[in-house]
Amino acid sequence: MTAPDYGRAFGLWRADCADPWRAYTRHDFVEGLRDGSLPRAAFLHYLRQDYVFLFHFARAWALAAVKATRLEEMQAAAATVNALVHHEMQLHVDTCADAGITESDLRATAERPENMAYTRYVLEAGYSGDFLDLMAALAPCVLGYGEIGARLAETASSDRYSGWISVYSGDEYQQVCRDVGALIDDALMHRLGADFAQSPRWAPLCQRFGAATRLEVGFWDMGLTP
Repeated sequence: MTAPDYGRAFGLWRADCADPWRAYTRHDFVEGLRDGSLPRAAFLHYLRQDYVFLFHFARAWALAAVKATRLEEMQAAAATVNALVHHEMQLHVDTCADAGITESDLRATAERPENMAYTRYVLEAGYSGDFLDLMAALAPCVLGYGEIGARLAETASSDRYSGWISVYSGDEYQQVCRDVGALIDDALMHRLGADFAQSPRWAPLCQRFGAATRLEVGFWDMGLTP
C-alpha cells in the first residue's frame, strides 16, 4: 500500500527514517498479526505491556496540554488523554479478561525495560523540549499504528487477530491519525512558518521522530519475548 496521508510533516518524517520505519511497521510481530502466526502468549504479553505503555502515553499527552500555546492544541491533547484512559485502555482490559487476565493483573504488570525506555524517552522530550519536540516523539506510535492497521486490513490472511486489526484500521482511529497529523502540521506552521522543513529546528525534530521509531522496533522485539 502507499503511505497513508496523515499530513505533510508525517510524510517527511517517515521518508527521513525509511529503514527504521519499515523495521517498525513490518516487524515480525506485525507480520504475525497479519498471518495469524503470532503465538497467543506473545500477544497477551504485548497487551499487558501496552496497557502500562498507554498509562504513560496518556501522561505524555497530558504534558502536551501543558506545553500547548493555543487553546486548540490544549483541546486536542485533552481529548486524546480522554480517549486513551477511557477507551483504548479499556479495550485492553476487555480483551485480556477473555483470556482470564483481570484488570488488577494488568495494573500489577511489571514494566519491561524496553517499555520504560520508550515511555520515558517520550516524556523527557516533553519535559526538556517544547510542544513540537513532544509531537515528534509521540507521532510514531499514533501514526504508525494507523499505517499498520490500514495495511493489515488489506492484506491479513488470517482472522485470528482481526479484532486488533479492526480497531486500528477502523474509521474512528484513522480519523484520529488524520487529526493528529493536522495538529502537527498546524503547530509547525504556527511556530516555524510555512517552510518549516527549512527551519534549523527541523533536523532535531526528525531525530526525535527517528529515535521514537527505533524504540517502537524495540517494543515489538519485547513483544516476541514473553
